[in-house]
Amino acid sequence: MMRAFIIILPAIALCISPARGHDHDRPWLNDWFMSLQSRGGEPCCDGSDATRLDDVDWESKDGHYRVRIGGKWVDVPDSAVIDAPNRDGPAMVWPYYFNREPHVRCFIPGTMG
Repeated sequence: MMRAFIIILPAIALCISPARGHDHDRPWLNDWFMSLQSRGGEPCCDGSDATRLDDVDWESKDGHYRVRIGGKWVDVPDSAVIDAPNRDGPAMVWPYYFNREPHVRCFIPGTMG
């Protein structure tokens, strides 16, 4: 029984993993992803560690953003926002975890549809 659990658990985790931010089938966006920086000057990397957000997983209120990461709402620090136009479309977040709590390194809003 335990052996089956050890095999099935990783398979389930792969099925529910978040959608990656950068679709590498669109290589013309590689340079754009590499150039992204937050207002605070933090590089956001190449997009491979970004997570796409559905419209219901982010919101803007009074000029500030918040996003849902792993089912938990997290306020986006103003310094983490990317001011560049979003060439990819959907909102994306670059999360990191500290003491098992999600935080936002970078966030780029999408076009809420």
